[in-house]
Amino acid sequence: MNIVYTIMVCLCAGMLQAQTWQANFDEAISLAQEQDRPIVVVFSGSDWCGPCIRFKKTILESEAFKSYASDHYLMYNADFPRKKKNQLPEEKLNSNKALFEAYNPKGYFPLVVVLDKDRRVLGATGYNRKLSPEDYINKLDGYVK
Repeated sequence: MNIVYTIMVCLCAGMLQAQTWQANFDEAISLAQEQDRPIVVVFSGSDWCGPCIRFKKTILESEAFKSYASDHYLMYNADFPRKKKNQLPEEKLNSNKALFEAYNPKGYFPLVVVLDKDRRVLGATGYNRKLSPEDYINKLDGYVK
């Protein structure tokens, strides 16, 4: 019985530290307004963009970033996969296209745009592999403060 309890505690602790990616941008805006938090929109090509894949592994999936983001940002991934098996539902794809037109007109990948609760751009940046997750957090926080 103790081993089951230990596994459950570990799983729950891991879930608490995981950042939550919002599935719907309009819901992310509603949450941002309720919680007075910025939205971090990540424009990515998850199955074709090498820098996007490295950015995800080295920054977004790092424990430091996940832990901090879960308490300070609302995260939304505006993904544009190319492989047929990874295609998004039409509604999500249309939402991502609208965000792309509004916030990424030059078509940079990856691009991270920080928005306030009223959809105003606070700042935007790409991926610099020389930055640590902590440096990246400081960069994003610099846009918010």
